[in-house]
Order: sequence, then structure tokens, then C-alpha cells
Amino acid sequence: MPAYAQDATPAPADTATAPDPAAATEDASRSGGIQDIVVTAQRRSENVQKVPIAISAFTNDALQERAVQSVAALSGLAPNVTFDAGTPFSGSSSVLAAYVRGIGSNDFAFNIDPGVGVYLDGVYLARSVGANQELGDVERIEVLKGPQGTLFGRNTIGGAISIVTHDPGDKFRFIGDATTGSYKLFQARGTADIPIADTLSSSVSFSVKTRNGYFKRKPFPGAQPGTYQVEPATAYSASGYENAGLGREGGEDAWSLRTKLRWEPSDAVRVTLSGDYSNSKQEQLPNTLLATTPNVAGGAFDVFAGSYNCAIAGQSTGCGNGPPSFAYAYRRAGRSGLFDLPAIFGVNADANPDNNRLPYDNRFVTGDKDSSYATGSNFSRMQSYGGAGTIEYDLSDSLTLKSITAYRELHWKAGLDNDGSPLNMLQISFEMNQKQFSQELQLLGNALDDRLKYVLGAYYFSESGNLHEYVTFGEGLLSIDGNNLLNTKNGAIFGQLDFKPIDLVGITVGARYTKEKKSFEGFQTDLNGLTYKILNGFGVPACASLTPISDDCRIAGGFPNANAPLQLYPGGENRKTFDNFSPKIGVQLYPSDDFMAYASWSKGYKTGGWTTRLSNPLPDAPSFDEEKATTWEVGFKSKLLDRRLQLNFAAFTTDYKGIQLNFQQGVSPTIQNAGDARIRGFEAEAVFAPVRAFTLTSSVGYIDAKYTDVLPGAVVAPSVIQGGVFVGAELPKTPHWKVNVSPRVELDVGGSGAKIIMLADWTYTSRMRNDTEGTFILDRKASNVVNANVTLRLPDDRYSVTVGGTNIFNERFLTTGQAQIAGGQFYGTYNRPAEWYARLGVQF
Repeated sequence: MPAYAQDATPAPADTATAPDPAAATEDASRSGGIQDIVVTAQRRSENVQKVPIAISAFTNDALQERAVQSVAALSGLAPNVTFDAGTPFSGSSSVLAAYVRGIGSNDFAFNIDPGVGVYLDGVYLARSVGANQELGDVERIEVLKGPQGTLFGRNTIGGAISIVTHDPGDKFRFIGDATTGSYKLFQARGTADIPIADTLSSSVSFSVKTRNGYFKRKPFPGAQPGTYQVEPATAYSASGYENAGLGREGGEDAWSLRTKLRWEPSDAVRVTLSGDYSNSKQEQLPNTLLATTPNVAGGAFDVFAGSYNCAIAGQSTGCGNGPPSFAYAYRRAGRSGLFDLPAIFGVNADANPDNNRLPYDNRFVTGDKDSSYATGSNFSRMQSYGGAGTIEYDLSDSLTLKSITAYRELHWKAGLDNDGSPLNMLQISFEMNQKQFSQELQLLGNALDDRLKYVLGAYYFSESGNLHEYVTFGEGLLSIDGNNLLNTKNGAIFGQLDFKPIDLVGITVGARYTKEKKSFEGFQTDLNGLTYKILNGFGVPACASLTPISDDCRIAGGFPNANAPLQLYPGGENRKTFDNFSPKIGVQLYPSDDFMAYASWSKGYKTGGWTTRLSNPLPDAPSFDEEKATTWEVGFKSKLLDRRLQLNFAAFTTDYKGIQLNFQQGVSPTIQNAGDARIRGFEAEAVFAPVRAFTLTSSVGYIDAKYTDVLPGAVVAPSVIQGGVFVGAELPKTPHWKVNVSPRVELDVGGSGAKIIMLADWTYTSRMRNDTEGTFILDRKASNVVNANVTLRLPDDRYSVTVGGTNIFNERFLTTGQAQIAGGQFYGTYNRPAEWYARLGVQF
């Protein structure tokens, strides 16, 4: 656990009080040393070096010094984690793809729960949308590794990220900064502590941020007006059409506000009320077209692009990789009078050049990581807000009752062009609305002269909302309009006992029992009625006429809902119930105050659900069950060389069962518990602070994560395109190696009291898969990323000036992407290029 800070004296174990900064600096100036960090990983305040869990903890000072502004930016600093800003076709950097020790989730859909839980001041954030939190008024962040099913519960199968924001102080204080930088970056942040009375204090925090996109949309040279007909994006259903056309991608305009009230009417009672609101307007997550599929050798999987190219050429067979039946559907376009699909069949083969259409192929691959020929929708709009109340009541000197009550809402719209062309080959947009309520009760106590510590608790969680998806394939050949409703109710009881019968030995026993009920109603619809057009084109008698669609034609097409003949799902609500028992057993050895060795066995789970993305009719809503993980871990935490060297180590092995993988039914990507895996690895973290002027922080992580079993129907065989999913294949988002080295130098400027601080971060990450199938073109190459800055702190630390750069050697690699082979394209998002920034900080 790197402390990532130097000027502090050790905090007493098992206290919630941070060291006094002035005393800390004075002591550190005499002797150097490493800061201890107080965490709440076990639901009580403890010195992180005394917690028998692998934790990477980061203080606010460390986050500020390294210009870490979001959860995803922690990815380079913590071993065996991969945090990415955005998932395939999410369109927003506010979506978090979090993997810890090989377990996580790379999707934002409402039906797919994250595998790493994110907590904001103890409140669980249920969606990956909005989980990539901006870190403005953060006190610290704790990244807990391995299953945290006992104390944190559902969906912490890989680990948990705990974000702890600043609590109001009892004296007036203001701390803030203003930053400018690349792409017209402007950011201003501030936090003010405002005492109101002797027992009542408050704080207000704000953040505003704007910057231009670094990714350019440019006009396709062969698509001048009058040369080719191009259907506008507004011709198809979508959640919105903002910023359609040329321009940039990756820009943002966001602001947020947080306020807290802290009331302590007596020594035994503490009440904290908080509220926050954030508003984010973004251009879509930059999207680079990497390749198209119609001409891929052996690429018989392409459906939409190949069929479209066949259709505009006036051919039903012998062209592209699309099935002839789809060309029949194009031929019927505009003749039935029922569906909104342009009549394009044979337009490039007739005698009129004015109605010609652009084919879809590699002509739209720019070869530039930061540009495309896209013209479709280009936006993400998100509002997130909530409130929480925490009450702590000391029933006695050794027993505290704690209550955390919270309510949150999330509203999000996004629209993006994933085909990288002026065509509407893959246009995607969404609307998500979510609300959640949670109530947690904790009883925290100690007995037997502090040799026994315990946490007992109960938890209730309720979530409801919808995700409305709009997807246009192949100029409307398939036009999906799907509003899906989901509800969850979750209840749990949990407890953990930590007992030290003697000074040398500690024992941990804990467990959590969870009962969960889910419901789902799917309204996924094909507005174009593709199946009906195919049946009509092949002369199926029941579908000779499509205005209206007869019930016989509906049955012939396999559509399950008589009241909604275009709906792919059967009508009605689907229900599932889950229950889970997650135990934990651990033992610790304390041969000295500065050394602890530990071993643990723990379990965790990730809840199941239903497939919500259908593209052809099915008689039942496909469902899937939980994922489960069992982990053995051994490790030690130590401080050596008169507390100038901190060295922590953990080794682990995880049995990962029931992995939720895509399983094709027709052209529908349904999810099933289709695989098991074995994950093994280790991580070491060190901080070396021989003198006050120099600190070296470093870490190394290694993981070997491979499938040990895959259902036959879910196997993706290796090919020229993909590495495949099979026994022995690697898990996605899991590099074998990650190494970080971060030196920090602090120098006095004469005798003025001013200081110069120089920082650098080097992170090496080995190659990894970016998607489950191991698509070669999407692989994330091995990378070396360097960030660095220099800060001048004026006397009394009232003012500071920082100049720095991120990714200063412009190392570029794909962070997310998709092989949409049926749609006709491979696309992805590259990490941000080299950028500079300058920041002015102030505090008083």
C-alpha cells in the first residue's frame, strides 16, 4: 500500500483522526518518514498497515500532486487493476470499466452489473455510468482487491473502490485551484469549510471544467454534395441528434456541487448530511474506425455491410458476405408502405448517377488515431444527484450504532457514430434513467480490552429504472428501438469478528447472507421488421402482404407478442430471485509493531439477470445466473529501516465460476454463465523515504488469468481475426505485468520557506486483450506511460504553481473497442495524447 505522501507522522492505529499537518511537517523535516493512512476498509477506522486486505490507498495530497482527476486515472498507480474511462459504444468517459485482479465488467447496460463495487462515502453506486467520478473534494480513495462479499456485498466480486470525500472542519478554510492546459482546458475547483455554531459545521465544494475535443471529424473527400446520396441521421429513431455532422469528439463541459453539514450535539452523537449534483455535457467518446469487414479474408460473418453493398449494386447473391435474404429485404424496401427504409436496391446499377450510394468498406479508415469521417450524432448528457444522511450514536465507550441512509438518481442520454463514415451503418444512442435507495445499519464494538472487535449490520437496497436503446444497422436494414425496464430489491445481514487472543495472533471470521429479487420487462423492437421483409421477399404466403402484419405472418416470423408484432421479446414481466452466502476466514501474525503477516479465504458474487439486447425474436427472455469467486490470499505489510521503508506483498489464487459471457442465438448476443477461470498472481508495493527531500514509490503486479472451462456453444475458435475463447485463453483487461515507479523530490528554496517539488510517474503495462474474444486489432499493446510535473509552493503553503504533462512521450494504445463483425466494422478508442497543464493553487 503506497502512502504516496511524505510530510506526516504516523497516525495511531484504529483512530479516525488524521495527523496534525503542522506537527507532521515539523517531525518529517527532522527525520523523514512515511505517512500512515487511516482507512475504513473494514467499516471502522484503522491504520491501513494493520488491515489484512490488499489495499492501494491514495490521499488527497497525492491525487492533487499527480493530477489524478478521475477514478480511471488511478489505473496506472495501482498494481493488478485496469480502470478505463468508457466501454464499447457507451460514448461517455463518465462510464467506468473497472477490473481488479482479472474480474470486472466492460459494459454499461442496465442488465449487466459491475464486477467491482464503487462506493461514495459508504453509499454503493449501482451503475457503471457515472462511476468514473471526478475527484474534486476527495479525502482519500481506497482500492480493495479481491472479493469483498462479507462487508461490502453484491457485485464486489473483483474488489471495491471506496471514495471518501472531505468532511467539514471546525475552522474556516478554503482550498482551491484553477487549471489551464491542452485543448483549451479550463478547470476551477474549490472547497470551503464554514463553521456555523459550536456544534454545527458545513462545507461547500464546487468544480467546473471545459475543454475541446482532441479528435477531429473531417469531410470524406468522395462524398461532396451532389456526388452521392446520404441519408441524414435524423431519418432514424434515436435518443437525440445533437452535434450531428462534422466537428470534434472528446470535448466536455461539466460542473458539480457538493455540500455537507456536520452536527455534533454531544460527545456521543454525530450527524452528517450531504448532497451533491453534477451536470455533464460531452461530445462522444472519440471513436476510430480500425477496419471494415466486407473484404476480410474468410469473414463470412459480415451481415449488414456486405448485404448493403450487394443491394446498392443490384445483386442478391455473389457479392459481399451478407446472406442473400438480407438483399431481398433491401429489395422490398419502400414497396410495402409499412417500414421506414430507403429504397436503395440497385441504385448504383441504374442509369441515374444522381441517386448513387457510397459503398461501405475500408475507404473510410483514415489511418489516423484522432480523426474519422463520421457525421452522426455526437453527444453525451448526464445529470447525477443524491443525498445521504449518516448518524453515529455511541451507546457506550465500546459500542457505536451507525446508520447510512441514501437516495440517488441518474439521467443520461448519449448518441454516437461508430461506423466512422457519412453512412448510417452503425448509429447508436441511449437514454438511461435510474434511481436507488439504500439503508445500512452497523453495530460496531470492541470488548476484552480491545482484543475483540466486531461489526454487525443489516442492509437494504432498491433500484429501478430503464435503458432505452436505439441502434441503426446497415442504413436501417435493422432498426432497433428497445426500452427495457428493470427493478432490484436487495436485503442482507452481515458480520465480522476480529479477535487477538494473544499479541502475536489475530483471527478474522465474517459472513454475509444476501437475498435479492429482480424483475425485467423487455420492449426491444425492430422498427424495420427485417424478419417480415425477408419472409415477404421469399414469398412466404402468410407474409404476402405486410399492411397490416397478419397473426399468421407474426407466428411464421417467430415474434412472440400478438399485441406488438414488431416486439422481439414476449410480453409481460420476468422475475428472478438470488440468494448468496459469502464467508471470510483469516489469520494474522504480529511479530512486531511494524510487521504483519496474514492469510485469508473469502468468497464474493456478482448478481445475474437477463439479456436485453435482442436483434431477432425469441420465445423467452434469456437469463443468466450469478458469477462467484473464491480467493485464497497470503501477504505481509511492513515498515523497515526505522520506518523509512514500507514494503507490502500479497499473493493470491482465485477460482472464478459462472463467468457471464456472450452466447450467440441467431444474431442475438445473449449472455450465459458460459465459463470458469483460474486467476493467480502477486503484487508488491513499496515506499522508500530515506530523507524528507526524497521519496520513491513503486509497485509491481503479475497475473495469470485463464479460462479453465467454456461451454461448447460459447467457444470462439481462434481465427485470423480473433484469438478466441477456449480453455487456456486469457481473460480480457488483464495484463500479465504492471510496474510503476514514482520518484518525488522536495527542495527548499534558500531560506525563504518556499519549496520546489518534482514528481514523475512511469507505468509499464504489458499487452492485454481489450475484448473477450481476443480480437487482434483491438489488443492493447504493451505501453510505457510517463507523467511529470514541477510545483513551486510559496511560504506557508498559501499559494502554489504547478506545470506538468501527462503521457508526455505520447504513448498511444486502445483502451476500449468492439469487433462488430455483423455490423461491418472494428472500432475503438485510443488513450488521450500528450497534454500539458498549468495549475494555480490557493488555500487559507
